[in-house]
Amino acid sequence: MQIRLENIGKRFNNEWIFRNVTFTFDASSSSAILGRNGSGKSTLLQLIAGNLSPSEGKLTYTFRGKDIPVEHLFRFLTMVAPYQELIEEFTLKEMLTFHFAFKKIIPGFTLARATDMMGFSNVGKKQIRKFSSGMKQRVKLILALLSDVPLLLLDEPTMNLDQTGTDWYLNLVAELGKNRTLIIASNQHQTESAFTAKSLMIEDFKT
Repeated sequence: MQIRLENIGKRFNNEWIFRNVTFTFDASSSSAILGRNGSGKSTLLQLIAGNLSPSEGKLTYTFRGKDIPVEHLFRFLTMVAPYQELIEEFTLKEMLTFHFAFKKIIPGFTLARATDMMGFSNVGKKQIRKFSSGMKQRVKLILALLSDVPLLLLDEPTMNLDQTGTDWYLNLVAELGKNRTLIIASNQHQTESAFTAKSLMIEDFKT
C-alpha cells in the first residue's frame, strides 16, 4: 500500500502539532517516523491509521492501483501502540483466537506456531493481566505482524522490551515485515533506521 501525505497539518485547539507534512510512504517498503517524545510521532501515526482527521492537507491510500477510502482502511492494517490494550481477562490462546477471528493469519502460520514464536513457556491458562509488560508487548507485536494485511503501523515497538526482547523484535520484523508497507514511529533512531528505507523527522515540521 502506498500512502501519500500532502501538506498535512494537525492542531489541538490553537496549538499546531505539525504543519506542511508532505511525504510518500512507498508500497512494500519500511519507513520510520522519528523524533523525541512528545514531538507528534504518535499523532501522525494516528492520522495515517485514520483514527484522527487532519486539520489541513490530504492523505491518499493506494493498494494495487486502487484508491482506498479512509473509512475502509481498517480492513488493510494492524497497529501496535502503547495506548492499545489487550483483553487482560483472556488467556494467551483466547487472545490469539479472538484476534485472528477478525484478521486472517498469514498463510503457513498457526496459533500454536504463533505461541512458540513469542518464546513463552509454561503460560498455560494464565490470564494476560498476569503477564509482564515485556510479555504483553510481545503479544501485541505477534498479533500485528502475523495479521495478513498490507499495512503495519508500529508505535514505539520496543517499549517495555529489554535487549533480548529488542533483538527478538528486530528478527521478527525482518522476517514478517517483508513485502508490506511498514511504518514505525520511534525515538530509537539507530534501532529503527538500521532497517528502514526512508525516515521522516517530525520535528522538521514543527511551527
